[in-house]
Amino acid sequence: MKRLCTPAWIARHVLTVALVVAFLALGWWQISRALSGNALSWAYAFEWPIFAGFVIFLWVREARYTLRGGRPAHPEPAAPPTRTAAQGVRRPVRTARPRPAAEGPDDPALAEYNHYLAWLNANPGARPADYPGLGRQ
Repeated sequence: MKRLCTPAWIARHVLTVALVVAFLALGWWQISRALSGNALSWAYAFEWPIFAGFVIFLWVREARYTLRGGRPAHPEPAAPPTRTAAQGVRRPVRTARPRPAAEGPDDPALAEYNHYLAWLNANPGARPADYPGLGRQ
């Protein structure tokens, strides 16, 4: 239980209590509004206590996780190995992929596209249809 008495957990306890009290008070306020004739408040009257319950659920879940020491509640059983003895256990190897060679400046389509991009950059208010080199080949 000492794990739940750290400064961080004390702040979580205070926050949980404050949120639950606030959510229940908001639910009560919505009930009073609904009884005075506001039909939409009936939905909120049920919604706020659900929020309070969710805060309590999260607090209980995190407290259990902390008390277990960060271990999962039901550890997965270890699967039997399906490899042969010759394969062994190896780490994946990462290799650098060769990059494809960039096309040189002699590519006319690339040169035209770069010219188009330079024109768009030089004319920020222009539309792509205003590009004068559209008919060039």
